[in-house]
Order: sequence, then C-alpha cells, then structure tokens
Amino acid sequence: MKNDRNTFVKELKDRVAEFIRVREWERFHNPKDLAESICIEAAELLQLFQWVSNAEALEYDRDSVKLKRVGEEIADILIYSLSLSNVLGLDATQNVLKKIEVNERKYPVEKYKGRFK
Repeated sequence: MKNDRNTFVKELKDRVAEFIRVREWERFHNPKDLAESICIEAAELLQLFQWVSNAEALEYDRDSVKLKRVGEEIADILIYSLSLSNVLGLDATQNVLKKIEVNERKYPVEKYKGRFK
C-alpha cells in the first residue's frame, strides 16, 4: 500500500496528471482556476473546524468520521496544488525546501523558539 513513507512527490504529480489527462480536463486546469480551487478546498477544510474549540479540534484524531473528512479536504488541496505545479512546471519539492530555508532565516530558532510573535 502506498503511503507517505514510500511514495515520491513525482509519483503523486504523475498520478494527478494522468487522472486529468484521461478525462481531457487539461483545458480547464489553468493557473487561475486551480488557484481558486485551492482556496475553495481550503475554505471547506476550515468549515470543518468552524465553531469548534481548540480542545475539540485536537480530538478529531479520535473521531474516524471527522478525521476522514479532514483527510479528504487535505487531499483535495494537495491534488489541486500538485496540478498547479504541473501546469506551471514547478518542482514542488524544491519549492517546499526553499520556502523552509526562507522561513528558517525569517524565524531563527534562537529568537522564535516556543513563540509565535
């Protein structure tokens, strides 16, 4: 079974691209519409936590129905993000690693450890 431990980002990008290709959806998958779709799916994820306390949200991992719904929304966000990376020819791995480096410089451990401000 495929999981995070044994799957490469390229495999996911290729699988998303194939899903789109066989349905002939490429013409609908332009950067603007994909970016909008990411926002819509992120809002759907946020809606799952609307009016829920932090304590209740931390309990979602004990509720299989809620956990499944959260996983589905995260999957939608990732699928659209990978599709946008495909359309624009971006290397998702390199972008994530570069962004982490930027954030490490922006938020040095000695200044921000255990703090959010």
